[in-house]
Amino acid sequence: MQPTASALFAVGLGAACGAWLRWGLGVLLNPVLPLLPLGTLTANWVGGLLMGCVLALLQIWSGVSPALKLFLTTGLLGGLTTFSTFSAEAFHLAQRGEWGWLAGHMLLHVAGTLLMTWAGYALIHALRA
Repeated sequence: MQPTASALFAVGLGAACGAWLRWGLGVLLNPVLPLLPLGTLTANWVGGLLMGCVLALLQIWSGVSPALKLFLTTGLLGGLTTFSTFSAEAFHLAQRGEWGWLAGHMLLHVAGTLLMTWAGYALIHALRA
């Protein structure tokens, strides 16, 4: 899709909403377990699950507008999930020599988010069957 005004608006609005959700999850959940910030993990897992759902639904519903696709995928879910915050948290764990927590952090984020994306995709197809 070309960078039209509607595309820019869809991505910007979605990204703002996703970032606000991620920030709220961090405020709410990160204090629970400081060595494994649960807000970031939750944002990535929920974002992965929802991305799987959206990808499946976009295959099923071919008439979805390009602006809505951009709002949901690049905007909302791109703003909700975060590789940069995950990387910063991993960096801080490494700086402190928390090698076990670092390994767990990386495994939970990368493998967990991929599994959640697959689960969301499979869920939509299972509900449709």
